[in-house]
Amino acid sequence: MRRKLPRASLALALALLACLLAPAARAIEAVRTPLDARVIDLTKSVESYSSAGDRLLVATAPGADGIVRRIEVRAREEGTRPNWIVFALSNDTGEQIERLIVAPHFRLVGSGVIWPDLGATRISAITASQGYPPEREDSEDADVFRLTLDPGATVTYVAELRTPNLPQLHLWEPDAYKDRQTSLALYKGIVIGVAGLLALFLTIVFVVRGAVIFPAAAALAWTVLIYVCIDFGFWSRIFGGEGASDRIWRAGTESILAATLLVFLFAYLNLNRWHVRASHVAAIWLLFLAALVGLAVYDAPVAAGVARISIAAVGAVGFVLVLYLAIHGYDRAVMLIPTWFLLLAWIVGAAFAVTGALTNDLVSPALIGGLVLIVMLIGFTIMQNAFVGSGLAHGAVSDSERKALALAGGGDVIFDWDVAADRIYVSPEIEAQLGLPRGALEGPASTWFDVLHPSERDRYRASLDAMLEQRRGRINQDFRLRAADGQYHWFRLRARPVVGADGEALRVVGTLADVTEAKAAEERLLHDAVHDSLTGLPNRELFHDRLGAALALAEADPNLRPAVMCLDVDRFKEINASAGFPAGDSILIALARRLSRVLKPQDTLARLQGDEFVALIVSEKEQSRIAELASAALRVASTPVAFSDREIPLSTSIGVAFYDPQLHARREDMVKDAEIAMRHAKRLGGGRVETFRATMRALRSDRVGLAADLRRALERGEMKLFFQPIVRLEDRTVAGFEALLRWDHPREGRLGPAEFIPVAEETGTIIDLGLFALKRAASELSVWQRALDVDPPLFVSVNVSSRQLLRHDLIGDVKSALSRVEVAPGSLKLELTESLVMENPELAAQMLTRIRELGAGLALDDFGTGFSSLAYLQRFPFDTLKIDRSFVGRNGSGARPIILRSIVALAHDLGMDVVAEGVEDESDAIELSQLGCEYAQGFAFGHPISADEARKLVGAASVAA
Repeated sequence: MRRKLPRASLALALALLACLLAPAARAIEAVRTPLDARVIDLTKSVESYSSAGDRLLVATAPGADGIVRRIEVRAREEGTRPNWIVFALSNDTGEQIERLIVAPHFRLVGSGVIWPDLGATRISAITASQGYPPEREDSEDADVFRLTLDPGATVTYVAELRTPNLPQLHLWEPDAYKDRQTSLALYKGIVIGVAGLLALFLTIVFVVRGAVIFPAAAALAWTVLIYVCIDFGFWSRIFGGEGASDRIWRAGTESILAATLLVFLFAYLNLNRWHVRASHVAAIWLLFLAALVGLAVYDAPVAAGVARISIAAVGAVGFVLVLYLAIHGYDRAVMLIPTWFLLLAWIVGAAFAVTGALTNDLVSPALIGGLVLIVMLIGFTIMQNAFVGSGLAHGAVSDSERKALALAGGGDVIFDWDVAADRIYVSPEIEAQLGLPRGALEGPASTWFDVLHPSERDRYRASLDAMLEQRRGRINQDFRLRAADGQYHWFRLRARPVVGADGEALRVVGTLADVTEAKAAEERLLHDAVHDSLTGLPNRELFHDRLGAALALAEADPNLRPAVMCLDVDRFKEINASAGFPAGDSILIALARRLSRVLKPQDTLARLQGDEFVALIVSEKEQSRIAELASAALRVASTPVAFSDREIPLSTSIGVAFYDPQLHARREDMVKDAEIAMRHAKRLGGGRVETFRATMRALRSDRVGLAADLRRALERGEMKLFFQPIVRLEDRTVAGFEALLRWDHPREGRLGPAEFIPVAEETGTIIDLGLFALKRAASELSVWQRALDVDPPLFVSVNVSSRQLLRHDLIGDVKSALSRVEVAPGSLKLELTESLVMENPELAAQMLTRIRELGAGLALDDFGTGFSSLAYLQRFPFDTLKIDRSFVGRNGSGARPIILRSIVALAHDLGMDVVAEGVEDESDAIELSQLGCEYAQGFAFGHPISADEARKLVGAASVAA
């Protein structure tokens, strides 16, 4: 006995020490449990403890004797640190009471937004301080324990929790809890059934109809159905699973709900048609939500929190989009406003619930039912949208409906004349278009006389009378109707009679189409066909027609003596070259206006071609009066024209031909004689009026004679090649030459290119002249380079015409010229104008590339006076840019055009050398050099010189010899 006593004392001491170290709870106040109470909310009556060990020392509630006792509760598993709750119940009645302690696994109310509480088994076990121990009852969606309270007993209960949170704890009367579960089960069954039928229906509609909004709506409906089944515990009853898997399903479904809601919004509003970025944003958002589904497996609360935020974001963004598109008249958005507004209200209510602002037990079932209701409204909305006009979409329309649709689509309006009642009906659109009051065009057929054009009333009456008399045929007539503002609109009436059984016309029905624009376009085409596009004057065809009519009248009336006056601007091509084509166009327009003021209304002024005008004079009969008229035309045509900030002097030559029955049997003869007289005036120095005489026809100065002489000019050696120096501005040394053709005519003397090149282009002689210039220039260049070995080598540029460029033989000509002599690559340059290459840019680009590959250089001439298309300029392989003299010369204020610096910079950016034309003095050269221009040519550095003089200039005379 003496040996065992110390061991017993040691065990007792250790037990007392363990009790002292175990966490202790203070005494709590007991909750009274009446017999008639159906349910008592214990959520706020419990005390929570977070244990540091697997034991909890509890101070019980005072019993009937007022004594507070202590009890020790151990965790179900040793070594764990669970959370605890403590509550006490008292039965002050004389009867034994049985109650159910219910702790729901998941409760939407108060679950939270960030890291929400997704539910799990809440209570592991409940320990009573006295009496019968609580018994767990089977339940899928809550922890339920049956308690027994003896009469007059006060029992303290300690519950071991499995989760840190206990959202709700109720004490239920068993029958009341059973009734609640039964009614809730009925409600859940109805909601699940409605959701299932809705998802099945939308799926069937999707199978029947292939519109993209149906699969999106069906996916949303199925997601809502799954979510409802999970929330109501139906999912776990079917598939089983513990609380952890239920949390994963819940978080994943909330993520899918956000995704399907986004897909529906995108598909229904067809957002990809509004902006391509909408597709990108939606795709990125969907990928993010798909990643959330995967995250739910690893961290369900985080995934659910982000999903809830996404649902709210989709609702808010969708509401803004729906309002914006509805304001802009998008029908789908207008139809979705009520449904989306309800969805936004549901999101707000759900936000209040999960944050704990709403705590009623009916909130969660109401929100679930509301979600199903929203899906139902979405289904109704898309059905209304998709099936409005569904027959039209699938062709289920009658023939009359199809005709009505075609009539509406064509923009025509209905014309219906009830013959028996003499009443016309037209669609109100035509009255609105004309600005007339409603019904103004309805009534008897004679009502239309007030709005019809006076010249078309008889045709209108005759058309309707013909329908009544013939009882067949069609009306296809154009009429003009007067609008309220007095303007007339063209309408095309197409109608046919409807004949009754007695063979009489009962109605005349058809359509009215507005053809005002078509008529205006037709008039414009007719006008443009016989008028010059630049000046608006009659062209050659209309002038010849009026001249022919005048000559026919002259043959019948000896007193009528028409005259033809031909006017041409002297040196107009030089004006174009110096001032640019816009200035030339302005001059032609100014001349047209001035000459029109000189002539009388019965006379006709026309533009034949280029700068050549011709006038038919029928207002005067006396030759002296016509001569005075020609002198007046000369005065107004010789007045300078102001263009931009400069004044351009003009000189014109006029030829007059009087009608002579013997000489002018044809209208072309009279125009030709006036042209001969005009050329004779030019030959005499220009700026004068010459009257045609029969002896002028014998002179070989017309274009036909010039063309005949030009064909033999090369054979006779009359063509000479002159060279104008191109100087390097850096050191004023000769860098190259521009080759220029001159014609030593045996009778006319030396002619410049402006006088024979147009004739050569018309007759095709330009090809032979171009080949002559190309070979002669290459030969001279070879002599210069052998005599003067400099770096870079001397170059020569040869002008190319359109006839040469647009024929494939040009490549052969260049190859032949380069193979005959030895010149440095790129030193033989072909010079082309902008307007020339833009005649056929695709072919020109191919031709120029081939020429560049042969070793020839390419220079763009007259830059800035033509198309100046930078896009094409980059495509063409030019190595030299020649600035037109109009940009080099000073303007009226003594300054140079500001665009000159930009042109030089542009050429350098494209890797081109710059040659400035028209340099007149040393100040021009200095300023161009300061702007970065490499080369210049003009009278400041010399006039065009012969080949011998060019050899002497470069020191090549001895080599040539």
